[in-house]
Amino acid sequence: MTTTTRAAVLVEHDQPLAVEEIILQDPQGPEILVEYFASGICHSQLHHINSPTARTPSLLGHEGTAVVVKVGSDVTHVKEGDHCIVTWVPRNIDIDSPALPPTSFEFRGEKRPAGVNTWSEHALINEQLVVPLTKDVATAATAIVGCATVTGVGAVMGSAGVQKGQSVAVIGVGGVGINVIAGAKIAGANPIIAVDLTDEKLDFAKEFGATHTINASETDAVAAIHEITGDGAEFAFDAIGGPVTTPQTLAAVRSGRTGASRGGSAVIVGIPRAPVVLPPEAFPGGEKHLIGSVGGSSHPATDYPQYIDWFQRGELPLDKMITTVYQGLDKINEGVRALENGEIRGRSIMVYKS
Repeated sequence: MTTTTRAAVLVEHDQPLAVEEIILQDPQGPEILVEYFASGICHSQLHHINSPTARTPSLLGHEGTAVVVKVGSDVTHVKEGDHCIVTWVPRNIDIDSPALPPTSFEFRGEKRPAGVNTWSEHALINEQLVVPLTKDVATAATAIVGCATVTGVGAVMGSAGVQKGQSVAVIGVGGVGINVIAGAKIAGANPIIAVDLTDEKLDFAKEFGATHTINASETDAVAAIHEITGDGAEFAFDAIGGPVTTPQTLAAVRSGRTGASRGGSAVIVGIPRAPVVLPPEAFPGGEKHLIGSVGGSSHPATDYPQYIDWFQRGELPLDKMITTVYQGLDKINEGVRALENGEIRGRSIMVYKS
């Protein structure tokens, strides 16, 4: 059997997405057919939309919540009717695991490969990208767990291993940056310094645990971080990624002293779109660490339930992070436009069904 549904399809680069019907086959083997409750709108998808090398037509979106409609014969961790989180981070693999086989969809009469996709009303997803969610958990607020939260909170807990009392600076406090700040607060970091270009976003960051804010359009952010911390932050997170912010992040962490101690850690979370030139004084003299963090170095099978527990206990306010809600898939191009123009203070989502 097949399922006919609607999806936002990238047909041409730098053009509005086409909201059209696609056809999905019943799940086979490790596949799961889901119907979405909600999906986050992630900034990284703008790179895909605007990239001349991205495959077309293709489906987009990689964080959402859904109900399981059908499962393939190899699926054991969820069943029909279960709620779930859909993510781009495999839930339970090891270093030797093979690449996940793609799923597929039919569009305008042709079969196309697909991976994770959440900008659609239904999707066929590999079971590794589906994490159970109990039915007592809100499905709108948790739609951002599969990317924004695992990328931000995960970077603090998994990639960096921040401990109580350690100093943290976060450069860029959009949807991912506020998750970094929230994770740093849960970890007990102090101080937690938010850096951005607008006072509105900086004020928003205080709601999630920022103890200090720096408007980088008005002051030297690196110098201000060193002044607040005394000798530089123990951890600095680049939630933007690029030729300006990555060197700033590295310069913001403290230097080590030969024979005495190592330096601080710069954690790169954002995706750079241009080459990055690093300051020569950081290597080897500063004894600093430069860490790339993809998906928070996380293990979703164990980490996502922890995030949900923190959310339900009020320690991880996912609902407050969502500042714009679009009703239905037809609003996707408006959501993309607003995100590209910097109009989203926290995270935006689309809600398909309650």
